[in-house]
This record gives sequence, structure tokens and C-alpha cells, in this order.
Amino acid sequence: MKTNKSSRSLVLGALLTMLLVPQAFAAGAMPIDLQTAINKAFATHPDIKIAEYNLESARGTYNAARESYGPAVTLSHKTGRYGQDASASVGGITMYSRAVGNSYSNTASVSVPIYTAGELEGTVAKAKANYEAYVLGEHKSYMDLKKTTTDAYYTLLECVNTVKVAQESVNTLADHLKNVKAQFDVGVVAKVDVLRSEVELSNARQTLIKAQNAYDLSESNLDNIMGIPQSTKLAPRETLQYAPYDSNMDYCINYALANRPDLRQSALAVKAAQGSLDVAKSGYRPQVAATASNVWENGTWPGTDNSNWTAGIGVSLNAFDSGVTKSKVSAAKAALLAQEETHRQNLDSATLDVRQCYLNLRESEKRISTTQTAVAQAEEDYRIAQVRYQAGVGTNTDVLDAQVALTTARNNFNQALYDYNMNKNALQTSMGIGAKPLIAAPVVKKDGGTMDKAQLAKYNQQQKVLKELKAAEKDADKVNRDTQLRLYNRNQYQTLSAAKAEAEQAAAREKQLAAEKKAAKEKAAAEKAAAKKLAAEQKAAAQKAAATNSK
Repeated sequence: MKTNKSSRSLVLGALLTMLLVPQAFAAGAMPIDLQTAINKAFATHPDIKIAEYNLESARGTYNAARESYGPAVTLSHKTGRYGQDASASVGGITMYSRAVGNSYSNTASVSVPIYTAGELEGTVAKAKANYEAYVLGEHKSYMDLKKTTTDAYYTLLECVNTVKVAQESVNTLADHLKNVKAQFDVGVVAKVDVLRSEVELSNARQTLIKAQNAYDLSESNLDNIMGIPQSTKLAPRETLQYAPYDSNMDYCINYALANRPDLRQSALAVKAAQGSLDVAKSGYRPQVAATASNVWENGTWPGTDNSNWTAGIGVSLNAFDSGVTKSKVSAAKAALLAQEETHRQNLDSATLDVRQCYLNLRESEKRISTTQTAVAQAEEDYRIAQVRYQAGVGTNTDVLDAQVALTTARNNFNQALYDYNMNKNALQTSMGIGAKPLIAAPVVKKDGGTMDKAQLAKYNQQQKVLKELKAAEKDADKVNRDTQLRLYNRNQYQTLSAAKAEAEQAAAREKQLAAEKKAAKEKAAAEKAAAKKLAAEQKAAAQKAAATNSK
């Protein structure tokens, strides 16, 4: 009777665990692989749309700045009503009258900047730098989203492995419990072995439930990133694998310094700060503009009679503004220097980021081989513990301890695989490896002989963005080189200035020591002379006293 009851318990437990395994949903699940997940995220995620809108906004600002060089035409119309009082003297009598009428005027004016003292140039340079930074920002959004999606996908695979290990632990403990109960039924083992085995099996089922919950959470997270309903069941087509990474640390660091979008954005921020400085300096110089206007006005609508035109060139110079321009220039200079230092700090931070990712990758890579060996050893240890227990020379505790060690070894191996893939993804992102998908060139349709217009538009837009990206990277690299040169020269100047100041301080200290030494020597000589004089006076006084006594 006990055997039937235990068998029913095992069957119910097996059914329960089968329902908890992700593969049980495979029939209604959506097959997914890493590239598919990334493509879906690229197509739907708000971060990409936000980056595109920000780019369009920056493009508009840049175009507005460039178009400020052209002429500006202003048209205006004014309609008014007036009253005019008049008086006249006739035969000694003053007569008063009031005239009421309408006035209509139309004005057309044109203004063209001729020389803005660097204000327009600085504004355009600043707007261009910001625009190019957003071009790189869109590229960075794809990189960041690729990392986020890849991390979520690897987390899902790691949860699959965790569930698998937990399921294997449940199955193994269930088989062991069956064996223990069989031996207990024939009186070979004590009741305590049965109870301990049941407790371990219950704990393993709890671990399996937690692992399944973690899988469900990671599945919903990946669904959310891909922009699909969060209740969608997924069936991963891949497993966590070890793919060796051959590049060394120096290569990774150099690649990152040359390709990371955020570093290029930082360099362009220096260019924007330089533009702001040029705008501030324009307040010191005159500005020249050409203007022309024509005015039509009369008392009859629409007011197109009585034409009067003017044309000329105007020059304006800020002669005195209570130091406002000087303060603006000072602030802009400080902002430029701060941005250059920020760029240098970002370069150092990027180097550290790559170094940390690379070292973490190599650390997890070493753990893969050691934990894989540990799994094989733990499996053999468990097999031996089972054989010894069945032969009556081992204890139930030995078997359970070996099972715990085996589960731990399997989880450690899976964790090492997961860490390796995550660290590899982090390293590639820290290096600035591109992620934005490329659209294939449209082809001529065989039936109608025409191109897909939508595909052609997307392709042309992609080529435009790639061209803009290339130009932005070129400008950023030039600014980066110039900034590094300025920082080097500034550091050299500061180093030389510090050395000069230290030498001057040392010379001053030596001069002071020499003066103190001379003063001490003079003081000693004076004290010696005073002592000699005192001795002579005392001797003379003694002689005088002796002479007086002798008389």
C-alpha cells in the first residue's frame, strides 16, 4: 500500500515539474534567436524613434543656422485712421475744423548680413557640432539597444539552463527517493533516510519553481524589449555557447578610442564650445549689414501710391556695455577648457571601461574550463555515492551531499558560460562596434520593370545618414586630434611653469638660507666683540681697583 502511494506521489511530482519546464510551451511558443530579437527591437523600440526625432530636430537647428547667411525679406502692411484739428483766422474770427481720414502703408525690406564678426560662423559651427553629435547619438542608440537586447536574450538562455539543472536535480532526487523507499520497505534502511530524502526533494522542487519564475520574468522582459505582447511565450533556438575571443587588450583599447560614438560626441562638444566662444568674441568687433526697403502709403486702399525707397549699408559697434561682452568671453573660455578636460576624462574612462570588460571576459573564460571539469568530477562522485549506498557501504547523507555538489557544479558551469557571453557583449559594446542594420539596395522587379519606391526611399535615406555619419566621424576625429594636441601643449606649459616656479622657490630658499647664515655669522662676531670688550673693561676695572687699594 505504501509503495502504491509513493508511486502516485512520484507521478504527480513528475507531472508538476513537466508543467513547469519552458519546453512544455514549445507547441504554442514563438521561435526566437538572437538576431531576430535584435531586429524586432530595432524596428519597434522607442529609444530608436527618440534618437531619430532628436536627430531631425538638430538637423533643423543646423539648417536654420546655415540659412542665416542669406537675405531676409520682410513684408508688412499697416491700416490706420487719423484725425487732424486745424484753425484759421478770417476777418478776425478764428475758425476751427477737424479732418478725419484713413491711412494705408505697405513696406518691403531686405537685409543681408555682410560681416557678423564671427557670430554667424560660431553659431553655425556650434549647430553643426550638435547635429553631428546627434548623428553619432543615433548610432549609439542602436549599439545600446543591441546590448540591452543581447543581455536580455542571454539571460533567457541562462534561465533555461537553470531550469534544466533544477529539473535534473528533481528527477535525480525522485529516483533516489524511490530507491530509498524500496530499501526501507524491505527493512534495509531507517525511516530517517526516507524523511531526509523527501525533504531534499521538496527543497529541489522549490528551487525549480523559483527558477521557472525567473524564466517567466526574463521572457516577459525580452518580449517588452522586442515590442511584442509580454505574455508571448518564446522558444529559443540557441543555447549558451563558448566562442573563443582572440583579440588582445591593446587592440580592444585602440579600437575603442577610435570608434566609440560617445568619445566622438565628446570631441564634438569641444567644437560646440569653441563655437560659443566665437559668438561671445563677436561682441568686440563691428557688424556690417546691407539693407533696402520701399514704402508705399496713401489714404486709399490698398495704399500702393507714393513710393519711397531707401538702400544702404549699416555698421554697428558695441562701444561700451559695462563689461558684459568681457564676462561672456571669460565664461565661454572657461566652458571650453572644462569641455576639453571632460573629453580627456572620457578618454581615460573609456580605456578603463574596456580594460575592465576585457579582464572580466578572461576571468569568466577561465572559469568555464574549471567548472566543466568540476561537473565531470561531481557526476562521477554522485555515481559512486549511489553505488556505495545501494551496496550498503555508504550512507544516505553521502548521496545527498554528492547530489548538492553536482547541482552546484552544474550551476557554476552555466553561470560561467553566462558571464562569459555577457562580458563578451559588454566588451564589444565598450569598443564601439557598430550595430545599425543596413538596408539592401532596391532591385528592379522582373514583372513590371520598376523599383520598389518605399525600399528606394529607405535606401536613399540610409545612404544619406551613412554619409552624414562618416562626415561627423571625420570632424570628430579632427577635433579629437586638435584637442589632444592642445591638452598636451597645455600640460607641457603647466609642467614647465611648475618646474620654473619650483626652481624660483628653491633659489629664494637658498638666498634666504645664505642671508640667515650671514646674519648668524655677523651676530656671532658681534657677540664675540662684545664679550672681548666686556672682558677688557672688567680687566681695566680690576687694575684700577687694585691700584686704589695699594694706595
